[in-house]
Amino acid sequence: MKSHLPDRYDPESVEPKWNQIWEEKQSFAPDTSRKETFSIVIPPPNVTGNLHIGHALNHTIQDIIIRIERKKGKNVVWVPGMDHAGIATQVVVERELAKEGKSRTDFTREQFIEKVWEWKKHSGGMIAKQQRLLGESVDWSKERFTFDEGLSKAVIKVFRTLFDEGLIYRGERIINWCPVTKTAISDIEVEYKEKQGKLYHIKYPKAEFKSKDPKSLNPGEYIVVATTRPETMFGDVAVCAHPDDKRYSGLKDKFVFLPIAEKEIPVLFDSFVDKEFGSGLVKITPAHDPNDYEAGLRLKLTPINIMNLDGTLNSFAGKYNGLDRFEARKRVVEELESKGYIEKIETHIHSVGHNQRGGAVIEPLLSTQWFVKIESLAKPAIEVVKSGKVQFQPKMWEKTYFEWMENIRDWCISRQLWWGHRIPAYYAPNGDMVVSESLEEAITLFEKKGISITKDTIKQDEDVLDTWFSSGLWPFSVFGWPEKTEELKQYYPTSVLVTGFDIIFFWVARMIMNGLKFMDDVPFQKVLIHGLVRDKDGKKFSKSLGNVVDPLDMMSKYGTDSFRFFLAAVLPEGKDILFDESRLDGYRSFCNKIWNSSRFIFMNLPEDFSPKELNLDSLEDTDLWILNEFDQMFARYEKAYSGYLFFEMANAVYDFVWGSFCDWYLELTKARVYGNVTPESAEKARQVLVSVLKKSLGLLHPFMPFITEEIHSLLDTKELAKTEFPKAYGVSPLSPAVVRMELVREIITKIRNMRAELGVKPEKKCKVILKCANQDLKEMMVRESKSILQLSKAETLEFLDSYELKNTDSVGAFSIGEIILPLEGIFDFEKEKQRLEKEKKQIQSEMEKLENKINNPSFLEKAKPDVVEKEREKYNTWKEKLESTVRALEKIGK
Repeated sequence: MKSHLPDRYDPESVEPKWNQIWEEKQSFAPDTSRKETFSIVIPPPNVTGNLHIGHALNHTIQDIIIRIERKKGKNVVWVPGMDHAGIATQVVVERELAKEGKSRTDFTREQFIEKVWEWKKHSGGMIAKQQRLLGESVDWSKERFTFDEGLSKAVIKVFRTLFDEGLIYRGERIINWCPVTKTAISDIEVEYKEKQGKLYHIKYPKAEFKSKDPKSLNPGEYIVVATTRPETMFGDVAVCAHPDDKRYSGLKDKFVFLPIAEKEIPVLFDSFVDKEFGSGLVKITPAHDPNDYEAGLRLKLTPINIMNLDGTLNSFAGKYNGLDRFEARKRVVEELESKGYIEKIETHIHSVGHNQRGGAVIEPLLSTQWFVKIESLAKPAIEVVKSGKVQFQPKMWEKTYFEWMENIRDWCISRQLWWGHRIPAYYAPNGDMVVSESLEEAITLFEKKGISITKDTIKQDEDVLDTWFSSGLWPFSVFGWPEKTEELKQYYPTSVLVTGFDIIFFWVARMIMNGLKFMDDVPFQKVLIHGLVRDKDGKKFSKSLGNVVDPLDMMSKYGTDSFRFFLAAVLPEGKDILFDESRLDGYRSFCNKIWNSSRFIFMNLPEDFSPKELNLDSLEDTDLWILNEFDQMFARYEKAYSGYLFFEMANAVYDFVWGSFCDWYLELTKARVYGNVTPESAEKARQVLVSVLKKSLGLLHPFMPFITEEIHSLLDTKELAKTEFPKAYGVSPLSPAVVRMELVREIITKIRNMRAELGVKPEKKCKVILKCANQDLKEMMVRESKSILQLSKAETLEFLDSYELKNTDSVGAFSIGEIILPLEGIFDFEKEKQRLEKEKKQIQSEMEKLENKINNPSFLEKAKPDVVEKEREKYNTWKEKLESTVRALEKIGK
């Protein structure tokens, strides 16, 4: 078997080749002959999207798991798909129409939806193409879309079932309203940003003093209410204080005068009021604030909606009718100031909700919408996590889940869009309504009610369902539910869900609730939560900051395997990743190391070489040592995988392949594979090299699918993706051969360290003397003297029982003896001492500057925490250099 690898690894030729082979051979289709199943569904990315770095991390983690479980002999399915992304998609298509000078309303609903489908056909496959580039081992024949016919059928079935059970209703409640897209949006689509605004302290005269000039009011004749949104005053129906606030106990059953609106409103008491905020009094505007709405229900107040759907004020605002909300705010404040109703205005930092799609400020608005009564669905979903039937990893995220689920509110599921699953509610001309799974069924239901109706007179609800409604059914709708399919039976519940912490509430929780409701079982057994990818300074990626990283650029620049390995190797459990591009260069070097080492092995295999099963009893010390090193790494890898600690897995195999295998075993066996020993010894070395290489490729493959598959193809006709998971060799770390080789490695490492500390350059070969009292180990070291000489860059190696030290000798201890380096003639002690003394002063000077800086109160007060931390890291680095320099001086000056 004489195989050949090119001089260098070229990802641009290897990656497309294997993507094509895998897809043509359907390499990732489930193997139904295997009894044990393992399934994952990909959190469906938006059809509008491109593969961003968060997707790359999430999908890489899933692919590692899937490839391992497939190699472990399970019937594995990994389902890809996309979300129709109601708002995001409609916004994109409307933006494209705007370029042509058109808007949605220039078309009928049906025509517009046709336009969206055209756009989806043209652009919607982009992310799937990018997933292929990442090397994801999904079964593309099972690709799903939340608007597929079968999945749409599931959505309508669920809506109908929940409605019939009284769990879906239509009613008036506070929702998040976007005045730009003119639709309700979900909580997940609201992004809260800290903004510097104003806190307006407004005088509300007591009712008996309403006729008095506001500028002459005495302190006891009015109360002060603080608000950030004075334009909503026209919707005020009361002023509220905390029941325990003694400052306002005398206002019980009293009224105050509402400025500008010129009406009287009551002073009421409710415990939701924060006594410490502002004056301790709040205005109650039930139609425009969620807390006020709940307070209004408790206090039996009638809401007043003062806002139009486009964010302008309506007729309740009097002369401000038709003004944009922000312009109205400006003019209301001007009027209040001119009339003397403003006591003071303060700068105020507060959190303001924005629509993630476009950035418009969200308006809390009382609106008639469709809602799900969620509490009864939430209770069993809480219990399955408490009982451990669904496990979050890291476990700390369970607390976040419980906090939200135990304080859950009814879910607004209707959206004022055209693109989406249309709500299956139908109306007769008299306003009567039915919910059905089809138009024909709706007509039948009306006829049963005695209402005569036709296709021309019946009207379907104009709204569509929140995207999360359909994606919440994903773990079972993708397998054919509501039909009782074989796939559903095999693969539900799925094995693990991999997702970010930011959608625990809005997706994970809803999948658990729906799974329990409609499948009578949890949708997955484990929820693996990963952090976000941030830039190296810890900031979120955003276009406005100009720090966005395109994963396709990274894959093109460094190779996909390097990029994937980086994501796994720097992924702390449950925490955010700091993206540092310089690390990618190191993992590209790792790919090159794997490639070059494999190439060396192939170049030294004879034409008739055939891999054989290793006979441990016939192997040499170095062979048994590397097999034990593999076993130690393999145990570390498996333990880490059992806890989904991908960084530990990646680092375990990295340390072994680069260090133990390439830097040690390859070097230790070069003389054997070159043929400088007996043919039997050479053959053993080659067999071990190939065996360990194959097993190492098997463990690297889930992280680095392309390079490993390419190298493995020269060793085996079967695809690496479909070979069995490696097994340990079973070599004891206490075996004499391993103990002896560890001693050899200890000696070589000690010699290298002694040379490095003294600054002896690699090209300077020096003598080495070993003193050892143990005769057996001494004989072993004599046998391994060639290896010691070669790897420690020594000129000669002597084994002595006694030796008289000279001033120019350097001495170091190892576990069973001493190492002596006679340096006379090859090392200028005085010159080196002068160099180190100079270096020591420079280091101390740098440390002094940094010490003054990090102890300067002014610097600590003004600098950002990450800047301070960086300066401290610099100081610690200089400190380590100083300690190393001092050690070297001590050795020279002994």
